[in-house]
Amino acid sequence: MKILVTGATGKLGTKVVETLLKSVPADQLAVSVRNPEKAESLRTRGVEVRQGDFDRPESLDAAFAGIDRLLIISADGDNETRIRQHKYAVDAAARAQVGFIAYTSLANASESKLFLAPTHQETEKAILKTGIPYSFLRNNWYLENEIASIQGVLAGAPWVTSAESGKVGWALQQEYAEAAAAVLTGNGHENTVYELSGKLLTQAEIASALGNVRGKDVPLQQVDDAAYAEIMQSVGVPDFVIPILVGIQQGIREGELEIENSDFEKLLGRSLTPIDEALGQLVREISKTTNA
Repeated sequence: MKILVTGATGKLGTKVVETLLKSVPADQLAVSVRNPEKAESLRTRGVEVRQGDFDRPESLDAAFAGIDRLLIISADGDNETRIRQHKYAVDAAARAQVGFIAYTSLANASESKLFLAPTHQETEKAILKTGIPYSFLRNNWYLENEIASIQGVLAGAPWVTSAESGKVGWALQQEYAEAAAAVLTGNGHENTVYELSGKLLTQAEIASALGNVRGKDVPLQQVDDAAYAEIMQSVGVPDFVIPILVGIQQGIREGELEIENSDFEKLLGRSLTPIDEALGQLVREISKTTNA
């Protein structure tokens, strides 16, 4: 059996590959990356490194050749770009006749109104159209997405949000990676949809949990979207990123990530890392980087 992971030098992809290498022989694992030089360390460990560019569909034919189980990790960019790139990847997977496609999707993707949802809706439809057995890994929200907010708090700022009482199913990226690895290596995952969500928490609750980690209360600053955008601009967030961050806050406020499910625990065979412990890990990592 040959497993291939796309985007294998990205943050999630790296964690998926490292998790797979704990149980899969290196010669049964391949990665598809835009820049093979960045994956040289994997090559030296016996992983097959293939050049594959989601903007060059012809490169994907060779990248996906002879693959039994494929993980397509969603790309970065605006919806239009991602939809196009993902279609190229899915079409190439069909041409290569891969045996199984796992795809990192979005919470409640088929019904979601979150501005990120169209990419995942179109990609899921494209995969279904191929007739290839699939698994949609509907990832809720990476706790690492909050690193900038955590850094702000560590520097003395409040936890700023316009999400009001909307809830999020945060979990560590490593746990999403382990869930993906479980699907790629396990049995019985054909034609499945997994809603992967941590314990649902409000912004006030995550700020409180961060306060527990620090041993010091974290002030919560609830603002409207316009004020949130102004604050983001004042701390140096690039202008093109601000509407994205505001859109995420709006989606959370409207309940788009409030999806509760036990699929995560089923795939991992254990409980998720408690939020205080997970935040503690990130705080320690940030502190090491800051003090380096």
